[in-house]
Amino acid sequence: MANILTARNVTKTFGGLVAVNDFTLDIAENSISSVIGPNGAGKTTFFNCVTGFYKVDEGEIIFNSEQIQNRRTDVVTRKGISRTYQNIRLFSNMSAIENILVGQHPRLKTFWAEAVWKSKRFRNEELTALEEARRLLRFVGLQGMGDTLARNLPYGAQRRLEIARALASLPKLLLLDEPTAGMNPNETGEMTRFIQHLRDELGITILLIEHDMRVVMGISEQVTVLDYGSKIAEGSPKEIQSNPRVIEAYLGRGAASGLKAGKR
Repeated sequence: MANILTARNVTKTFGGLVAVNDFTLDIAENSISSVIGPNGAGKTTFFNCVTGFYKVDEGEIIFNSEQIQNRRTDVVTRKGISRTYQNIRLFSNMSAIENILVGQHPRLKTFWAEAVWKSKRFRNEELTALEEARRLLRFVGLQGMGDTLARNLPYGAQRRLEIARALASLPKLLLLDEPTAGMNPNETGEMTRFIQHLRDELGITILLIEHDMRVVMGISEQVTVLDYGSKIAEGSPKEIQSNPRVIEAYLGRGAASGLKAGKR
């Protein structure tokens, strides 16, 4: 299967701090993959490099056979990459449907002057965008909530709305940054099934950062582990679960030593 995203020797530093160190990653098209690691391991920094929020110091990022490192965020979005955030970043004083309409902006073709004069092309595009926003609301299970202010939605619904807004730009690759953070077990289960549905129904590739190992091991085909900005392991969920370096990164050197001793 072809790779939709390839990172080669990506390095990002902040002063003397190396946040991402010589990181290499291949993401297969139409897969669900995870990047995991302790807090501060460099996971979100890598996402920010992919989406253009940060410029990389070294290395290259290739999306659909095209280099995208250090491109503007709007350019990366138009290429087909969208994302959500660890801390929900909705427009809280806008309605749910308005948030999704904002997400469609990279796809709109009318000029500002046409919007001012409300040209026929603008009116037609506006109607099409509104219908698509309503469809996305239904798709994420928020039908009937389009006029609700984003801040008034339940927490789980806000997470789904953020995904709907990300989907509005028609991404080929969706980056999810801790999509189940702050959820109770029932909400986590629903979100896990929904992520699988996203890939299966829309045919998009999903790369997520997640701390809930039940989620990671339950839906990922590939798991990559970062620690202090460097990749320390990569493989299937089963391989990662039994990797001593991963256990050491999460639980400390004593846990890893105990695991090794127990295998003798």
